[in-house]
Amino acid sequence: MSDNKTALVVIDAQVNMSDPDYPCYDARGVIGKLRTLIDKAHAADVPVIYIQNNGPEGEVDYPHTPGWEIDPEVAPAPGDTIIEKTTPDSFHETSLGEKLAAGGIKDLVIAGFQTDWCVQTTTRQAVNFGYNVTLVKDAHSTLDGKTRMASEIIAETNAELGEIATLKEASQVSF
Repeated sequence: MSDNKTALVVIDAQVNMSDPDYPCYDARGVIGKLRTLIDKAHAADVPVIYIQNNGPEGEVDYPHTPGWEIDPEVAPAPGDTIIEKTTPDSFHETSLGEKLAAGGIKDLVIAGFQTDWCVQTTTRQAVNFGYNVTLVKDAHSTLDGKTRMASEIIAETNAELGEIATLKEASQVSF
């Protein structure tokens, strides 16, 4: 690992997020942007940390089921870290905080799924813990809600989190 103090955090880029029966908005487009971010991070010797959600039994993201697997288009490379979680907060009862501290990481670039759950919660918690956070505003997504379309949720989340984090498009992110 380089002496870079930045890490890329890829949240819940799991097969179920682009499943036709459970389609997040522009899921394949977001996966493509995640691939670009991961490639940039690897080229700069920046740690890539995958967060993988463990859903309850019977759910599409129940551990070791096809939907739980990380999407093959963004599969971890040797040396990448995978941290499993059971709540929307990637720090809660996981080793994420310890992993970041051990690497001297101060800056996080966050992207992934789902905008209004795990991405938002993890971004807020990272800021609460004192990290400098860049949210990749075009590389996170969610499902349509009961009262708002996914595109509206994404736009509103970007506006809200832009008050506490730096917003960048995937094409603007450099490591």
